[in-house]
Amino acid sequence: MPLLGSLIKSAYTLRNRPVELKQKRLSLEKAQEKQLLRLLRKAQFTAFGEEYNFTEILNSDDVIRTFQEKVPVHDYSSMYKNWWYRLLNGEPYVTWPGKVDYFALSSGTSEASSKYIPVTADMLRGIKRASIRQIVRMVRYDFPMDFYEKGMLMIGGSTHLQFNGTYYEGDLSGITAAGIPFWFQHFYKPGKKISRTSDWNTKLEEIVRKAPEWDIGVIVGVPAWVQILLEKIIETYNLNNIHDLWPNLGAYVHSGVAIQPYLKNFEQLLGKEIVFNESYLASEGYIAFQNRNNQVGMDMIVDNGIFFEFVPFNDDNFDNEGNLTENPQVFSLADAEENVNYALLLSTNAGAWRYLIGDTVKIIDKKHAEIVITGRTKHFLSICGEHLSQENMNRAIELLQNDLGVRINEFTVYAYRYKGRFAHMWYLGTDDELNQDEAAQIIDNHLKDLNDDYRVERMEAVAHVFAKVVSPKTFLNYMEMKGKTGSANKFPRVLKNERIDEWENFLKKQNL
Repeated sequence: MPLLGSLIKSAYTLRNRPVELKQKRLSLEKAQEKQLLRLLRKAQFTAFGEEYNFTEILNSDDVIRTFQEKVPVHDYSSMYKNWWYRLLNGEPYVTWPGKVDYFALSSGTSEASSKYIPVTADMLRGIKRASIRQIVRMVRYDFPMDFYEKGMLMIGGSTHLQFNGTYYEGDLSGITAAGIPFWFQHFYKPGKKISRTSDWNTKLEEIVRKAPEWDIGVIVGVPAWVQILLEKIIETYNLNNIHDLWPNLGAYVHSGVAIQPYLKNFEQLLGKEIVFNESYLASEGYIAFQNRNNQVGMDMIVDNGIFFEFVPFNDDNFDNEGNLTENPQVFSLADAEENVNYALLLSTNAGAWRYLIGDTVKIIDKKHAEIVITGRTKHFLSICGEHLSQENMNRAIELLQNDLGVRINEFTVYAYRYKGRFAHMWYLGTDDELNQDEAAQIIDNHLKDLNDDYRVERMEAVAHVFAKVVSPKTFLNYMEMKGKTGSANKFPRVLKNERIDEWENFLKKQNL
């Protein structure tokens, strides 16, 4: 009898009830206002809090409005240049009380150099609370009792952190792994030793070697790297699918990129249906996760140390490169609208203030603060006003796969000058037979249906759409060349500026 599983599920079920009642008592908007008050109170005597007079903001009649009037919006460059560089020098009480001992290295998919994002003890406690809350919600999927005794394979960055005498730096997943509760150690795979490995290929080989020893129920990780791992395991042990080895695999918690373009690939790797559950853990904090069965988006975590603001992602607030303009229009959760593309601003218990994290989202259900990620502020395609979002691109690739019965492992696109007008060039990573001209036409037609601006510009400024098919390994080899394999590294969906030349030069060296 799976006694441990029974105990865990009972504990989860009991814990679930007061959470539900608490959320019903407190509206999402009120919860957000309460979070801002807490953040301001705790940080009012920091250098940042004194600079922008948090005490006065707290005493105002409308705290949210006054906060937005007095505190400017920041991107990474302005936050680092004016404040966070002092944290790296060991100075305490700059943007958050105390000294910051950890920094998450984050370069996203567009920046050449790493960003140093402060990680405080308050932030780590918030991530732990949100993680436990997400695990608690899994009782809603009605897994069998013994499911709760199975291992959880977490494909993250190295848990080995670099210490420079003042602070530790590394992947956020490595920083948070140090705080895994003692009761969870039994379930956590691949274990501490393998998790400390920094080289992705070495880690991959070690996980593959140990895979037959584990009974995995849940996998956590970025789709591209999880897909590579499952393919390697299946190939190594000559399996039909991953369920031949892990028959109890029942859930995949994915993050980082949209899962839709990868679903065709996962269908080939699985022997039965599993639960796909999306989470939204950024370097700046735990933002949202899928909270209900058959949910399209994710519910924002409104009561856990983050105050959210929303900037309409349009030409009034952002330039052609995705940079914020001066004095952008900003809304709180109470005033934001459904089905509008917004860039996210966060104020957090790690000392980020009105900070542009670079992601764009849509609120699809305001009652639950349910969002979908639509892309990145720097990863949209609009060389002449076509305004293509990653959401559009992902959907077009998903429809292409459905139309032709092919699997696209990875893709990227860029725009360039072409015969006095413009053209789009798509690179599609697949091992399946695929006619490039047919693929380009299908993508083009679907995008015309998905995006009115694109349809108009295809009649005027965008003269042609091209597609080139390459091996999926080409994308992986490029990432290896950049030193960005494994963990949360993602291939950029849109290439711009010097990245275009770098990619094309790489392809030439590969004789492609």
